[in-house]
Amino acid sequence: QVQLEESGGGSVQAGGSLRLSCKASPDTSTNYCLAWFRQSAEKEREKVAAIYTQTHRTYYIDSVKGRFTIDRDSAENTLYLQMSNLQIEDTATYYCAAVRGTCFRQWFGREFEVEYWGQGVLVTVSS
Repeated sequence: QVQLEESGGGSVQAGGSLRLSCKASPDTSTNYCLAWFRQSAEKEREKVAAIYTQTHRTYYIDSVKGRFTIDRDSAENTLYLQMSNLQIEDTATYYCAAVRGTCFRQWFGREFEVEYWGQGVLVTVSS
């Protein structure tokens, strides 16, 4: 059983930045795809970014490319999402997620088969 605990949400003006953190326990260094999802009142939950722990290969949806960076600190077993140039449409509850195996099939497959979810953190972007 993997437990995921997010932190770092909050309110920011458009154009600002936030960094989300997700502490995992136990260690997820070996063969895990770690990802960030988000869900807003207007949209269904969607994947945002993912990283494969063994190669650090990353994946992003088009709307966040160049603005968001997913990364992982192996020593701290913590996943991050650095969000810059935040827009109002980025407002959502952000969830950390984990699934064993590579990200490729999960990212490009019909459905992202998440095994473990965090509790979610709210990010609010205002004008």
